Amino acid sequence: MAVGMGVASEGEQYSGKMTPFVVLSCMMAAMGGVLFGYDIGISGGVTSMEAFLMKFFPEVDRKMKEDKDISNYCKFDSQLLTSFTSSLYLAGLVASFFAASVTKSFGRKPSIIFSGLVFIAGSALGGAATNINMLIFGRVLLGVGVGFANQAVPLYLSEMAPSKYRGAINNGFQLSIGIGALTANLINFGTHKIKAGYGWRISLSMAAFPASILTLGALFLPETPNSLLQLGKPHQLVDEMLQRIRGTSNVQSELADLIKASEIAKSIDNPLKNIMRRKYRPQLVMAIAIPFFQQVTGINVIAFYAPVLFRTIGLGESASLFSAIMTGAVGLVTTFISMLVVDKLGRRALFIAGGVQMFVSQIIVGALLAALLGDQGSVSKGYSFVLLVLICVYVAGFGWSWGPLGWLVPSEIFPLEIRSAGQSITVAINFVFTFIIAQTFLAMLCHLKAGIFFFFGGWVVVMTVFVYCFLPETKNLPIEKVELVWRQHWFWKRVVGEDEEERKMGGFHS
Repeated sequence: MAVGMGVASEGEQYSGKMTPFVVLSCMMAAMGGVLFGYDIGISGGVTSMEAFLMKFFPEVDRKMKEDKDISNYCKFDSQLLTSFTSSLYLAGLVASFFAASVTKSFGRKPSIIFSGLVFIAGSALGGAATNINMLIFGRVLLGVGVGFANQAVPLYLSEMAPSKYRGAINNGFQLSIGIGALTANLINFGTHKIKAGYGWRISLSMAAFPASILTLGALFLPETPNSLLQLGKPHQLVDEMLQRIRGTSNVQSELADLIKASEIAKSIDNPLKNIMRRKYRPQLVMAIAIPFFQQVTGINVIAFYAPVLFRTIGLGESASLFSAIMTGAVGLVTTFISMLVVDKLGRRALFIAGGVQMFVSQIIVGALLAALLGDQGSVSKGYSFVLLVLICVYVAGFGWSWGPLGWLVPSEIFPLEIRSAGQSITVAINFVFTFIIAQTFLAMLCHLKAGIFFFFGGWVVVMTVFVYCFLPETKNLPIEKVELVWRQHWFWKRVVGEDEEERKMGGFHS
């Protein structure tokens, strides 16, 4: 992100209130999150529909119906099937690199409009697909749309929001992802009952609805003051825009900080090279570790393949889709709870409590599946219900910890001069491991069987210990002061403290 809006240089809060412009920008950002969430939820649903499998993945459909000797865990193991899901995230990864420079050079608004248009095209292509190439190319277009939206929409939101609401609004983006995923699960549950067999077409093409709202909404929204400065617009124009979106004429302090921040940002020739310096080592580690750990919680096993997973344990098509609705609703509610308590309880407490909750539920699920399911047959209805409850407990743990905080913490720890590079690294790492998990999960499920839950549970232990040892608390700190926590941390002060001494002696020149 180019410029962060925190508190004024002197330490006081900026003037301003929640204005209609800010409300509209929040609504638009919600549509960007809904796009991402809808696409996560829709793919898992359609890949469990028999009509969809018969048309595009007949080998998987045959294994489900006819091959009684094949393991429950291997019925969906198809690299072509996983390519349908993961192609979006690979395209999003590539697109995010272009999106960063486009958003900087042309503004946030054009990038958002482009993301919506490409997403609409991908939705139309997927809904009208007659062969696997059309289907996957549609997913690639959706990935390009997601890549641009994930880069531009949160940036637009952070630059429009008043500083005192940034934490809750940032978590609100994850909430909107949950709304999109839950909506997709509800639509899948309805469309799979269409006897003519075209329900999956409705599910895929309905993604155009939130994309259309995002595109039309962006047409009527103003560019952010930060972007106007980046584009070289006169300071008077930026002053007028700030007054409009803050609802007050007293914006001189904020304007001065934005101008200063813009000049500093322009003076950095190579932000990616700059973030490699020793003084930014803690932030670089977090930019890589947090999105990596967010993916190896195993949450995308549930998000992408919940209906597939529930069919693996013996539930029918309809029951599997309904179970996915339940887990989506749990995730949505707990993310909202996180919004309410994150600034009171702190980031570390939620991370650690959520980690313990996820670990315990994963281990019990793995143990039950290992003891009850086996390679053939199914789990009784009673145990299926127990497994569903445990998976909901796991989703709840993620919903108030690694879900929203995996986006919030990286967004608040980067000093201005490395914020753009840090955000790009965070988004790229997230897409890389989302793609890897999406592409490999069904093969891992086939080979590891119930052990897949022990695999992800082991990572949850590692990441919880990592947070306990290496992530300092950042709640209630102005964004300009967050970098001070590294100098007071038992481990990181050895790194940044030494660098600080070298800087004082002339070893570094900021």
